[in-house]
Amino acid sequence: MWVRTGLVVMLVAVLLTGCGFRRKKYENPITKDTEQPDKVLFDKAIKDIEKGRYEVARLTLNTLMNTYDTSEYMAKAKLAIADSWMREGGSHSLAQAEAEYKDFILFYPTMEESAEAQEKVCMIHYKQMEKPDRDTNHAVRAEDECRNLLQQFPNSKFAPRVAQTLRNIQEVIAEGEFRVGEFYFKKRSYPSAANRLEAMVNHYPLFSQADEAWWMVGESFGKLGPRFRDRSANAYQKIVRDYPLSARVDEAKNRLKEMEKEIPDPDPVALARMKYEKENYIKPGMMSPFWGIFRKSPDVSLAAKSGNPALTGLRPGIPVSVPSAETAGAAGATADVTVSTVGPNSALDTKPDARANTPGQQQQGSTEGSTNNVQGASSNTQQSGTNASSTDQTPAGQQQPQGKAKKSKKAKK
Repeated sequence: MWVRTGLVVMLVAVLLTGCGFRRKKYENPITKDTEQPDKVLFDKAIKDIEKGRYEVARLTLNTLMNTYDTSEYMAKAKLAIADSWMREGGSHSLAQAEAEYKDFILFYPTMEESAEAQEKVCMIHYKQMEKPDRDTNHAVRAEDECRNLLQQFPNSKFAPRVAQTLRNIQEVIAEGEFRVGEFYFKKRSYPSAANRLEAMVNHYPLFSQADEAWWMVGESFGKLGPRFRDRSANAYQKIVRDYPLSARVDEAKNRLKEMEKEIPDPDPVALARMKYEKENYIKPGMMSPFWGIFRKSPDVSLAAKSGNPALTGLRPGIPVSVPSAETAGAAGATADVTVSTVGPNSALDTKPDARANTPGQQQQGSTEGSTNNVQGASSNTQQSGTNASSTDQTPAGQQQPQGKAKKSKKAKK
């Protein structure tokens, strides 16, 4: 009986949903009560959007914009077209929604809805963002779009919400960089680990594992010799000063004592921030690790809840194994690149081109060359015989020996 009742309830819910009784209310309706034709068309399109009839709604809104080009609802209609694409979902529809939102910001930059449109562009990429060990294209795009809102509309009511979204995005990007640096560190590729982790943690100081990243930076520089001793000490001092509640603080202090370096006092602002993060941490559910295997989106539960997110893009640093400009200049090296035009008497113009002959012609040429070599060798032999006979002849005015003269007379006879 209970099974039958459950099946009936599920069937009724499916029928109600299919008939359009389940409606998602539109976010930006026009509450003005009027019977103007453009307002009637707008209200009809909004009802179609709420019921999921997105194509019909877009046709109605385009009719409004083409027929009443001076309507006061022109901006709202353009925004509603973008919202219909976003509600429809799918990669193609989301791309169309982004283009429509960008056009709206371009045509109406001073309206409050422009900040909302920019936030929705950010959310388009945020919802498609994948885990840190996968493609980061949408994460980088989402970071750029959220950063644009904070820079273009800093006083908007959407700014605080977008700032938290940006912190979530930067947590995912920083975790991806952290995993790469940790891989290098475990493989004992210390220059690569130090370069990757130091650039990341300097750019994203709000990263949840920033203290662990600084610890690996200090250890990596410590393995590279005494030349990097100061940079190693600076990494340990960062842990003590900027992350006073970290589990690595005691180890960092011990390292600084061994190196005879100054142990700084904790920063009170950093201490207050870390206390706030601990108090506002939301522990994920018991089944969260299990469902995380099947979930495409990343886990942002460890993202910072306070602090100013970075407003610039991450740029990789120069590895410590690469000589600096001062060191290269002292050694006589230069990084200048010069360009010169090849003259008419270069080797390319004076020497024959080896690619001009076909393989058959090259073989024939090699045969002719070998024949010429044989002929040249025989001519050389004949010339050497001629030279030998000429050496037997004596100059005029000199008498040959009598024995040789008698032999020549007998040869004549």
